Amino acid sequence: MSVIDKVLGKITPLPPEQARTEATANARAIASHGGWLWQVLDHHDEIRARFAACHAAESAEARVVAMKELAVILNAHAMAEEVVLYPALAQAGDKMHAGHAYHEQTAAKMQMAEWENIAPSTPEWKDKLKHIEGAVLTHMYEEESSWFLHLKDKADRQDRLADRYREEFERCGGGPSTDRGDRSPAAGPASTPMSPID
Repeated sequence: MSVIDKVLGKITPLPPEQARTEATANARAIASHGGWLWQVLDHHDEIRARFAACHAAESAEARVVAMKELAVILNAHAMAEEVVLYPALAQAGDKMHAGHAYHEQTAAKMQMAEWENIAPSTPEWKDKLKHIEGAVLTHMYEEESSWFLHLKDKADRQDRLADRYREEFERCGGGPSTDRGDRSPAAGPASTPMSPID
């Protein structure tokens, strides 16, 4: 883990798991079945499952596959938020959090690019995984506990946001955005294994 990773981890520590779980449950309670917030929460569940798969992967080859599958959902989800939800958040009177959200997602994309260049058989690969996971889980907590509750309360044309979010997610390679009422992780898109960096 780089010095920057360590400093950022101290500045924005990961909220406790119980707080994160409660935020997700509270957001789910106000989400309209199939609406934009419901879709976001389904994608957050999928992202958490993909991080777990990265932790569980043991061989270098399996780690590369798990990393790529995480990147697919993470990138499609981030782009849909950046194109649809963050502008809507700014228009709903929360420009500060919208700007902060863009900044955090840009930082995560840069960290993902660095992670791809770390040999998957090394301890540094796992260190970077933990750092990225902490940053992403903190970001999702901010969305679920505050930012998106504001957007759900204040934004006009909630149905339009749901349609646009779904369109952008699919357009950016996330595959069909399904309504998974059971909140179980969907099977991810097939991936082509990359060669491990050793």
